[in-house]
Amino acid sequence: MLDAFTTGKTAAVAAASTRVLLDLLGWRGQILTSSRLPSRPGRSQRLADLAAATGARAYLCGTGGMTYLDQAPFAARNIAVTPFRPPTTGIWPSGRRLSALWALAALGPQAVAARLQPLAADHTVLRAAAWPQPSPSSRKGGTYH
Repeated sequence: MLDAFTTGKTAAVAAASTRVLLDLLGWRGQILTSSRLPSRPGRSQRLADLAAATGARAYLCGTGGMTYLDQAPFAARNIAVTPFRPPTTGIWPSGRRLSALWALAALGPQAVAARLQPLAADHTVLRAAAWPQPSPSSRKGGTYH
């Protein structure tokens, strides 16, 4: 990670930290970078092209993104646009202020991986009850993805 910080490039830090997180969780999938995938300019067109290039059948969009997303490029590629609305119980009311780093720091990589295992088998089900409620002090900070 230190090498990524010395580049002065946010993208390098984001890529390195994502790889470290996925390694800690034991994920062995393939990481694709958007710069290596075919896409056209334009916010919604680019997202639709990237989703199609990865074989996506649906695009999960946050409520903020739904206000500006043009769904036509997705419809043209037969990709459903699904709004993401987090559950209102468990950790989810404060979920916008959390990151994967909170879970790693609070629970450790083995516990996080163990809690994600059931979700990997059925990625359509969110089990908010599997996560502990964060303490009030851990709720400070910005919004993370």
